[in-house]
Amino acid sequence: MTETVLSFEDALAAYDPALGLEVHVELNTASKMFCGCATEFGAEPNTQVCPTCLGLPGSLPVVNGLAVESAIRIGLALNCEIAQWCRFARKNYFYPDMPKNFQTSQYDEPIAYNGWTEVDVDGETYRIGIERAHMEEDTGKSTHVGATGRIHGADYSLVDYNRAGIPLIEIVTRPILGTREKAALVARAYVAQLRDLLLELGVSDVRMEQGSLRCDVNLSLAPRPTVDEAGGAGRVETTLGTRTETKNVNSLRSVERAVRYEIGRQAAVLSAGGSVLQETRHWHEDTGITTSGREKSDAEDYRYFPEPDLVPMAPSREWVERLRAPSRAAARAAGAAPGRLGLLRPGDARHRGGRCPDAGRADRRRRRHPPGGPQVVALRPGPAGQRRGGGAGRPGGRAGSRGAGPGLGGRRVAQRQAGAPGLRRSAGRRGDT
Repeated sequence: MTETVLSFEDALAAYDPALGLEVHVELNTASKMFCGCATEFGAEPNTQVCPTCLGLPGSLPVVNGLAVESAIRIGLALNCEIAQWCRFARKNYFYPDMPKNFQTSQYDEPIAYNGWTEVDVDGETYRIGIERAHMEEDTGKSTHVGATGRIHGADYSLVDYNRAGIPLIEIVTRPILGTREKAALVARAYVAQLRDLLLELGVSDVRMEQGSLRCDVNLSLAPRPTVDEAGGAGRVETTLGTRTETKNVNSLRSVERAVRYEIGRQAAVLSAGGSVLQETRHWHEDTGITTSGREKSDAEDYRYFPEPDLVPMAPSREWVERLRAPSRAAARAAGAAPGRLGLLRPGDARHRGGRCPDAGRADRRRRRHPPGGPQVVALRPGPAGQRRGGGAGRPGGRAGSRGAGPGLGGRRVAQRQAGAPGLRRSAGRRGDT
C-alpha cells in the first residue's frame, strides 16, 4: 500500500521539521568489544564467535581498552566532556540476531556528553548539539530470504553472529531545529563531516556500504510557530511533534532522501487529521520510501540496569589530556576551522557546567559508589594498541590466542598487565590495548 506524500514545499508551508540523528560507528579494532574474537569483514558466517559474544552461560566480558581510547578521542573531537566516571548498562530487548537478549551499552552514564559541532550549508552555519557519544556492542546480522528481503514475507531467515560484539560508538544529537527547507541538506552535511572526522581520527574505516557507519534519522513535524499575543511580539511558541526513526540509513544521499520523504509523509498524515505513530521505519533505497517497522519503545521499556559483570571505568585525566592534541589535529585535517570542531581545554567552563541526560540518577549512583573506590577501574595510558590489519602482537602471546595464554589463565594475566581487572590489554596476534 502506497502512502500519501505531500510535496516538500507544501509540507514546509504548514509544518516545521525537527531532526535528531543517531550515528553508529563501528570501530576498527582488531578484536571485539568484550572478547578476543576477530572483527574482519566478510569472513565465513559464524566463524568469528566465542562463548562470550554468543552469551553462553559462564562466560564473562573483558573491556577492549583501545575501544575506550577511540571513544575518548571521538568525544574530544566533538567538544564533548569526558566523564570522570562511567559504566556500562544492559539494554534488554529480544531480537533473533542478538544472542544474549540484551545489549551491553551505556545509558545515563556515557563516556562523552554535552558536545557540539557546526556545519556549513549554502553559506549558512548550523550548530549541532551533541547529547552523548556512548560505547556499546553491535548485534549480529539477519538475512531474510524471500521476495521482500524483510522479515515480513520471508521464506526463512539466516543469522550470522560474526558482527555480534563488534565495538560501536553511538553519537546522538540533540533536537536540530530551525533548519526548515535546509533540513535534508543539514542532515547530509552533518553525517558527511562526521565521516571525514572519524576517518582522520583513524578510529573507523567509515565504509557506509559495509555498515561501518550507519545513521538513524529521527524526524518530527510541528505546526508552524505563531506569535503568542499574550506574551508580546517576538515571543514564539514552539513544540515538538511525535517522531519516527528511520533505521540504518547507509549512504549520504539516502540520509537526505529519507529526511525529505518523511517530511512529506508525516505532513500528509497530519493534514488529513491523523496522528503520527511513534515507530521505527525501514528505508528502501530502490523506491526512495520508508515503510513501517515496529512501534518505537521508550527508554523505560528497555529496563536498563548497570552491567553486573563489568566494573565502572574512570579514565585518568592524564590519559584524556594525552589524547587531546591528536584529536585537535584530526579535526583540523578533516577541514574544520578552529573553533568549528574546537576542543575543550582544561578549566573551560563547559567542563564544569555540563550535565549528561538523567544526570540526577547518575549522581545518586556515584554517591553510593564514589569514584576511586576499589570497584572502579582506573584507566591509564599504556602502549599503543593495534587496529584491524595490525602486525604481530605482544611478545609471548600465542598466535590466535585471546590474551597472554590459553584459557582463563591467559585472560587473568592480560587483566593484571592492564593494571586493573576487566580491561583487556592484548588479544594475541591481533591484540588491542
